[in-house]
Amino acid sequence: MATAKKLPSGSWRCQVYDYTDANGKRHYKSFTSDNPTAKGKRAAEKMAADYAAEKESKYHCSFTFGEAFDNYVKDRESVLAVSTIREYKRTKRVDLSELSKVKIENITSEQIQELINRMAKEKSPKTVRNIHGIISTVLKTYRPEIALNTTLPQKIPPKLYIPTDEDIQTLLGHIDNDDMMIAVLLAAFGPLRRSEICGLEDTDFNGNIAHIQRAVVMDENKQWVDKTTKSVAGNRFIPLPDFVIDRLKGRTGRIVQLKPNQISDRFIDIIAHSGLPHFRFHDLRHYCASIQHALGIPDAYIMQRGGWGSDAVLKQVYRHALSDKTEQMNDIANDHFSNLCNTKCNT
Repeated sequence: MATAKKLPSGSWRCQVYDYTDANGKRHYKSFTSDNPTAKGKRAAEKMAADYAAEKESKYHCSFTFGEAFDNYVKDRESVLAVSTIREYKRTKRVDLSELSKVKIENITSEQIQELINRMAKEKSPKTVRNIHGIISTVLKTYRPEIALNTTLPQKIPPKLYIPTDEDIQTLLGHIDNDDMMIAVLLAAFGPLRRSEICGLEDTDFNGNIAHIQRAVVMDENKQWVDKTTKSVAGNRFIPLPDFVIDRLKGRTGRIVQLKPNQISDRFIDIIAHSGLPHFRFHDLRHYCASIQHALGIPDAYIMQRGGWGSDAVLKQVYRHALSDKTEQMNDIANDHFSNLCNTKCNT
């Protein structure tokens, strides 16, 4: 049992081990009694002992990782996104079936490393990292003293094709369905996500301003349900161009009578028939954000329009210069350097 030490103030302090963080640093919980007598010393030691016993009972019980996983999700069902819950449960069922059977008190960091090593041979680095993230979160909740120093597969930069202005014009010329035309316009010039497009209603418009306040997502039972936007930043007001608003006139209720998966499936067919390079419906958002960036619009406004809570996504994905703008941008730079040289270097 930990022994209390007397502080210069006369109080007694007893420290008990709490947990080891990801960097290997040990953390301790302190319990203090202001009574300067031996009774105060015993009181501090008892508080520390009670805490240790309670912690031992809570975290070193005999339930399995699967049960801990279920408890973690259940305790957060009211705050987690529907899609997040669905993905967590799929991960447990498909990827963590063996680990789910192991008593949580018997799990070791070496065991997790071996699991990640096996997954890395079959899955993408992003998928492996996501799986490790939920494992780590559950263990941190129910086994906070365990220190995972797992070596994860190296991240691979995404290979994205960002549509050009010419691509968008070609794409629009190959759409013969009103719902799909509106969906593409809202994604390319909004930029709205699939789920937000499917949740948009006529009452969400005030003139040219669209209020993005709901999304349609699939729950764990594979049913399409309405929910709030992906994040707080996702609840936003977007001024849309006149030509987009003109396409919506006369529509009541849901603006687009399609589900997110139907938009994706139909978009694949449209791309195939158009002869364009393959890209996803979601890449229309990339196009919109990249165009805004190329036009010199500050990131803060791009983030607000697209519903991003931080510029992390912009830094990772959306700051790629459009291929049809690259030559133009290079010409601007070269002209500047040439003018500088002609002025200064030839004197």
